[in-house]
Amino acid sequence: MDEVNYWPLAGIAIVVVGFALKFNPLLVVVGAAIATGVLAGLDLVAVVEALGKAFNDNRYISVTWIILPVIGLLERYGLQQRARGLIEGIRGATFSKLLIFYLGFRQVTAALGMKDIGGHPQAVRPLVAPMAEAAAEAAHGDLREGDREEVKAMSAATDNVGLFFGEDIFFAIASILLIQGVFEAAGYPLTPLELSVWAIPTAICAFFIHGWRISALDRRIGAGRAARR
Repeated sequence: MDEVNYWPLAGIAIVVVGFALKFNPLLVVVGAAIATGVLAGLDLVAVVEALGKAFNDNRYISVTWIILPVIGLLERYGLQQRARGLIEGIRGATFSKLLIFYLGFRQVTAALGMKDIGGHPQAVRPLVAPMAEAAAEAAHGDLREGDREEVKAMSAATDNVGLFFGEDIFFAIASILLIQGVFEAAGYPLTPLELSVWAIPTAICAFFIHGWRISALDRRIGAGRAARR
């Protein structure tokens, strides 16, 4: 009976230790992958070649590395401050109105197939969250740290809800094709267009439910501010 080689499992330990020590995630994952391949008996060149092939096959990763430095450079030169100044200059702008507008915008664009037009790194962090904070401060004054974090969290949640319930209206998307396959395997053949049409009522309900959650948070922050006076 051949002896089992457990050394390749060391890659798991490298990931756990690296994340626990808060090392750079990219370096940790790449290091774990290389260690796993080498300990499994593969040639180092072959391991690096496999990583390079996977990187090249998944070209959207390259797009991410192009976008992130651009966003970082914009933030360095005051993108968030500009976003805050813009919303502060709009009379009557509130935290709830801003996020409900963004929710609708995110759902509509996702329904048209433009699901990458928003997102946490490229839209929420540099634009939506600072604008939401500024709108909340304009309406309620200085925010407590807990309220500020809730505004940021709600900004991120709004992006998630808008994308999740909007993208299924676009029939040429992987989630619709997956649902179609599951239904077809169960004996219910449906076209992607039929599934997309039935996603519309769900998206409308999601819009009103999450819009109510946004308004409720806005009212709660205002009530807490009034109670502290």
